[in-house]
Amino acid sequence: VQLQASGGGLVQAGGSLRLSCAASGRTYSHYTIGWFRQTPGKEREFVAAISQSGGFTRYADSVKGRFTISRDNAKNTAYLEMNSLKPEDTAVYYCAIRSGIWTMRSGDYDFWGQGTQVTVSS
Repeated sequence: VQLQASGGGLVQAGGSLRLSCAASGRTYSHYTIGWFRQTPGKEREFVAAISQSGGFTRYADSVKGRFTISRDNAKNTAYLEMNSLKPEDTAVYYCAIRSGIWTMRSGDYDFWGQGTQVTVSS
């Protein structure tokens, strides 16, 4: 399966971005989707996850109330709506999928997209 993350960019603090993660090669609805982010010198950090049906979501405390994860299985695409962005949200954002239930551990995910840069200026 191939994942393609897009939608990153440069935004001012307080602004919004919507990331997309498009999949090809597998039936998207079979997989839990996770979003992670990484800054230089740090480990990849869990951001959000959504269940196969979309009925269950989970967020890192640092983004709760500001970010929303969603998915459209018919389009094989997942989204991460990011509002009230802060400079500390600056990172490369990755989407990933796994066949089991959600986890916060990046090592549990089987396939990864290439990442999209999000930069939030103060």
